[in-house]
Amino acid sequence: MKIVRVVVTGRVQGVGYRDWTQAVARQLGLSGWVRNRVDDSVEAVFAGEAATVDRMVAACRRGPSLARVDTVEVLPAEAADIPDGFTRRPTA
Repeated sequence: MKIVRVVVTGRVQGVGYRDWTQAVARQLGLSGWVRNRVDDSVEAVFAGEAATVDRMVAACRRGPSLARVDTVEVLPAEAADIPDGFTRRPTA
């Protein structure tokens, strides 16, 4: 299992990025969560098979059609923070 935390910057709030992330992650069978951050970025944690997590990170670099992704920072994450399934969290 691979677990990563990503922070996505650009025009990623107000364009459906969280909904898109949740839909794609669920379609891929990943666990984790997504939320907006007060600095106008989007943060997510993805857990699953390494190849599938890598596919999700690659998809995040494109995002939904209305988004403009400038950067995707990929960081290690802890397994203790992973829910069953994929959820949305409140803005932090």
